[in-house]
Amino acid sequence: MAKESSFDVVSTVDMQEIDNAYQQAKKELTQRYDLKGSGAELSLDKQKKTITVAAPADFVARQVIDIMGSKLIKRGIDLAAVKWGDPQAATGQSVRQTATIVEGIDKETAGKINKDIKAQKLKVKVTIEGDKLRVSSASRDALQEVIAFLKGQDYGQPLQYVNYR
Repeated sequence: MAKESSFDVVSTVDMQEIDNAYQQAKKELTQRYDLKGSGAELSLDKQKKTITVAAPADFVARQVIDIMGSKLIKRGIDLAAVKWGDPQAATGQSVRQTATIVEGIDKETAGKINKDIKAQKLKVKVTIEGDKLRVSSASRDALQEVIAFLKGQDYGQPLQYVNYR
């Protein structure tokens, strides 16, 4: 029997790069003339993996989110890894908006990916291991086809393909 090859499908985010993007965005908030005295604030909670924007108006909050998004892109972080919630009214006229950083593949998404791979009718075996999927096959070509197929799909979060053996 041929030796089986495999790879893992994971969804990870480099928190250090997110912290760097946050620091750059915070610095730009203090330097940009249109946002300098606006009272807009940006905060990052590394343990909870959340980014919070507090601003005096919805328009200003969207500007701060755009700044944060541009810094994340420059740092190589996929914007699909950051899920922004709905704006919430805070004290006075101010607005607060929180984003969660998506890491790991939840059971529901893992099941959807598994079902989509099986629908391709390739000779591969998919196992769900916690917050990642392991795809294995005797044929490396089949594994390459699975990676190409998954790159063309949108699961609402960035996927990486690691441990290709």
